[in-house]
Amino acid sequence: MNITRNVLNIARYVSPSNLTLKHSGCRSYAFKSDLKIKWVRPEKIPCIRPEKSGDLECVPKIDLSQPQLLFRESKELQTADETVKKLFSLEYAPRRKLTQAYFQDMKEIVKRHPFDVGSVEVQIARWTGIIRAYQELMERFPRNKRMKVVLKELIDRRKKKLKYLRRWDYKRFEWLLETLNIVYKPPPNRFHWVTRKESLRKLTDKYCENIKQERLETYKQMLQAEQPVFLQEKIRALEFMRNEQQECGVEVTVTDEEIEAVRKQLQDLEKDKL
Repeated sequence: MNITRNVLNIARYVSPSNLTLKHSGCRSYAFKSDLKIKWVRPEKIPCIRPEKSGDLECVPKIDLSQPQLLFRESKELQTADETVKKLFSLEYAPRRKLTQAYFQDMKEIVKRHPFDVGSVEVQIARWTGIIRAYQELMERFPRNKRMKVVLKELIDRRKKKLKYLRRWDYKRFEWLLETLNIVYKPPPNRFHWVTRKESLRKLTDKYCENIKQERLETYKQMLQAEQPVFLQEKIRALEFMRNEQQECGVEVTVTDEEIEAVRKQLQDLEKDKL
């Protein structure tokens, strides 16, 4: 009974009019949404895309009139009829033969000698051809999980070889990148997540800095507009001070050189405006 009586006595003196904004749970300061700031989450680029892997070109168009890879050195085919040459050309070959010819052409560009099949440059060139062929297929069949995994492994393997070549032979590394038209993108030293909170803080700081610069620029233009009037007033004030000092017979602290310097500054300012 005593507890109930005390609660009723407290409720009698507490009314909604006595509650202030401080205890109402409302925020009395500005929300971040009041500012003209819009943050859009950056698009995540898959590691298998050319933008991320560093491949600056795709599989070029292959000359279909050339013979297949197995028959390039055939002397009989060189002296055969045109119909036979056409049947053994890449035009009537499956896609696998086309990609093999492309891989061979990539390796021929970077070979150290005619019998080079295992150097670092040849391996990177062969993997680059496979990567570009798989990237072209992934655009047509984006749901192929197995091809996606194989493509990612090849890209990582090529990065590892490029890192090795960059460490031990930088000139050859640069030449290989230029020849194969690829870009080496080393992993960052420290991984950093892109979060909304941190990005909004940076955008807010940038927004405030822009406002400050705009106001400073406006104030600067206002001062520049008032500068001729200020210089004229300064000339009159200096002449008045010099005349008063001469009439009073005290030491003259304002010289003619100072007045002429201000006049010259005013003339230069008027010339710049013209």
